[in-house]
Amino acid sequence: MSKKNQSMMPQSTAGLIRYFDESEAKVKFKPEHVVAFSVVIIVLELVLKFMF
Repeated sequence: MSKKNQSMMPQSTAGLIRYFDESEAKVKFKPEHVVAFSVVIIVLELVLKFMF
């Protein structure tokens, strides 16, 4: 089949559209808060492990 007989399809952006309003998080955490929360959970689990 020669290239002259092939037709080009229009390019589409389906699936590539970003919705900025929907992707915004309502609650934002600083990295320090996430680390502190993780440390608190780990300490709490260790305390409960050694108590029971």
